[in-house]
Amino acid sequence: MIDAMGHALGMAFAMGWEILWPLILGFALSAIVQAVVSHREMSRLLPDDRPRSIATALALGAASSSCSYAAVALARSLFRKGANFTAAMAFELASTNLVAELSIIMLVLLGWQLTFAEFIGAPIMVALLVFLFRMFLKPSLLEQAKEQADRGIAGRMEGHAEMDMSVTEGGSLWQRMTSEDGLTAISHYFVMDWASVWGDIAAGLLIAGALAAWVPHAFWQSFFLVDHPLLATLWGPIAGPLVAVISFVCSVGNIPLAAVLWNGGISFGGVIAFIFADLIVLPILDIYRRYYGLRMAGFLLVTFYVSMAAAALIVEAVFGFLGLVPQQRQARVIEASISLDYTTWLNIAFLALAALLVWRFLRTGGPEMLRMMNRPGHGATPRRTA
Repeated sequence: MIDAMGHALGMAFAMGWEILWPLILGFALSAIVQAVVSHREMSRLLPDDRPRSIATALALGAASSSCSYAAVALARSLFRKGANFTAAMAFELASTNLVAELSIIMLVLLGWQLTFAEFIGAPIMVALLVFLFRMFLKPSLLEQAKEQADRGIAGRMEGHAEMDMSVTEGGSLWQRMTSEDGLTAISHYFVMDWASVWGDIAAGLLIAGALAAWVPHAFWQSFFLVDHPLLATLWGPIAGPLVAVISFVCSVGNIPLAAVLWNGGISFGGVIAFIFADLIVLPILDIYRRYYGLRMAGFLLVTFYVSMAAAALIVEAVFGFLGLVPQQRQARVIEASISLDYTTWLNIAFLALAALLVWRFLRTGGPEMLRMMNRPGHGATPRRTA
């Protein structure tokens, strides 16, 4: 038992080491974007579910934090302030599927084909969701959801979702980024984004390490119907979200587990559907219940599930037709060892960058703001360097 646990922990640590520099790079890029893109006008920019508003929601989501809980909390905040509900849900989906850190980690662990497929599939998923909402979302249900949302029942990461430290004045984009306030905002977003998702990342690595070390390859091949290609193609996008729902892992933490499933035999579309499904894991479904009521939580589960599975099937069909589905399953999760290679040197370099950002965060009132992350009703502005 001790050997088995050691093997699983070794796999988890090796995967964590493999994705360390992409995580730091991704969160740094996300922090830069958040530092110069204001959230103050989001509600005004999302007045309806027309294509322009949905496209704006996708762009704003891509520029926000990848934390699933923060995305869900911010989407409710936008809805309460007058944003269209469909557009707010589109923003929520984009926040966890189009952000830089997710793409970078997918590229490192899963390869460019799956990364590109996820990037193409996310807008398709949102388009399908908009269609389902227009067809089946009744005004009475939406009104009930609005009444429940206005009660302001707390979920998770409420304070983080409401914080707006962006620097929108002071010259060009580069000047704002490199100003005292800009650097402070970048450091604060960087640390707080890490603080909001580290638990999911750790859980994802531990679960992925355990599955990679303990679950026989034959089990995955049997579960994902590898010997029946057509059935496997249809089953994958259905099974992927089911595994996600019960795994409790969301945000970027589900990518290591996606790599294990890909090596185990899940279909191309199944991987994409699994990654999409971080917004219907059990803890987030419970937050939907508190935010919008039980009926709307059930409606979101069904419509999200259908749009995720259908988008994944469409993407697999398109990529299969174009010959872009990888023939070899070589996601980088199978080596339980660390060697002195380019990954090590990149990790050292980016750890130095992270240390600088953490140092500035500590010097500019960051810990006080960090304590506000789970307190609803707190806005924030960047502090100047003393």
